[in-house]
Amino acid sequence: MPMHEHEMSANLDRATQSIQAAKELARKGYYDFAASRAYYAAFYGATAILLNEGLDFSKHSGVIASIHQRFVKTGKLSKEQGKDLNWLFEIRNVGDYGGVARVSRPQADRAIQAAEGFLQAVKLLLNR
Repeated sequence: MPMHEHEMSANLDRATQSIQAAKELARKGYYDFAASRAYYAAFYGATAILLNEGLDFSKHSGVIASIHQRFVKTGKLSKEQGKDLNWLFEIRNVGDYGGVARVSRPQADRAIQAAEGFLQAVKLLLNR
């Protein structure tokens, strides 16, 4: 198995686990942390699909920009999925660094749905 294939699989596994963790956290009322985990599910999926293209980024902004450039602008991912990834990044910042701002239950639920949809699209593109 090529090295990037192993890394891709590890990222997809982390993405799946992050979705499950987000659902569990939301169920227990930890909406900030649920939103953060939902974002990371999408981030790990994005990282996996970029690794499949031979790309590896150290910054979240690089991953997100590259997803837009290589997948949203080319129509491989929908504009809605691109917007979801941006929104997930924003809501994760509220969850992780928001201070007095908090993630609401509806926002946490939306984040989980957005991450699941994004991850499903990535897996389809990767034939997983």
